[in-house]
Amino acid sequence: MLDRPTLPREAHLPGVLAPAPPSAARLGQRRKWMILPLLGLLAAGGIAAWQRFAPPPSAATSAVAYGAIDIRQSQLAFNNNDRISRILVQEGDRVTKDQLLAELDTARLQANADKAAADVDAAAASIDGLKQQIDEQQLVVSQAEAVVRADEATLTFSQQQVARYSQLERTGAGTVQSAQQWRADIGEKQANLARDNVLVSVARKHISVLESDLAKAKATLASEQAAFAFARQQLADARLYAPADGVIEDRILEPGDMASPDRPVLTLDLTNPVYARTYLPERELGRVRPGMRAYIESDAFPGKRFPAWVGFISTTAEFTPKTVQTTEVRTELVYRMHVYACNPDGRLRLGAPVTVDIPLQDNAPGPRGEEPCG
Repeated sequence: MLDRPTLPREAHLPGVLAPAPPSAARLGQRRKWMILPLLGLLAAGGIAAWQRFAPPPSAATSAVAYGAIDIRQSQLAFNNNDRISRILVQEGDRVTKDQLLAELDTARLQANADKAAADVDAAAASIDGLKQQIDEQQLVVSQAEAVVRADEATLTFSQQQVARYSQLERTGAGTVQSAQQWRADIGEKQANLARDNVLVSVARKHISVLESDLAKAKATLASEQAAFAFARQQLADARLYAPADGVIEDRILEPGDMASPDRPVLTLDLTNPVYARTYLPERELGRVRPGMRAYIESDAFPGKRFPAWVGFISTTAEFTPKTVQTTEVRTELVYRMHVYACNPDGRLRLGAPVTVDIPLQDNAPGPRGEEPCG
């Protein structure tokens, strides 16, 4: 066979264009697509290694909750029924514990108290009279008993004389007439003794009757004293005092209105302590307990942390109220929580939004007692 001459690779047939050599941009793009998978593998390996060998994240040192300041209120009413005479405070006035706030018309109540006092005096006088009668009757009994003792003595003497004259009569030294006279005298003395014993018995029975009357009089006195104490309490209840420090929010009744125990006269805001109504997420329930220390922060006082304590955590779960958080957070189960703070200066106002910070370390629950704010 004849050897065919071969054309060089760069040669081309007449009229046919040779393929152009690849450009530098196309070569760079190919290298880029080759490097990207390698970078992805390296990144995945790094993440896996970090998740395996990285130290665990540190636990949270505090629990944070958001809410608003709320206050307790007391509806103040008279413990009595009468017409209001005067009210000594206005809405917005700050009052202190045991301050006089209002009074009722006391004319009727004062008359009842005066009558009860008079009844007590009358019962006491009756007791004094009965005691005097008993003393006098005991004197009568003593005198009657003395007469009985005298009767017994004379009767004994008469009996001795009868025995003597009876002996003399048998020996012939005495007369029969004398013996008969002494025998007759014994009968008289026995009759006197019986009569005087009856008088003693009657006197003693009279004392028993007087003592029974005295017991009734003492019971009457106790009843009148109780009625007097009740009348005085009614008179005292004609005055309305503040049960605690606070601010008068509302005057519900006015002078001239009829007051009663079921009709409040004033509304008192108890401003110390106040509490923040917040909501504790379910995930924090195991770490926050009533009695733990807390801090309340308000936008009205930047940088100020009010000392507080966890006072109440609800036992019932609920969804976050719509007014508290976003739509996403509202689907989370939470527990209503009250965090209390002393508020002597009144800086924490009703409705003010606040942030509550509860330390989770070195924060053992502790009792607060009846007067947590002194």
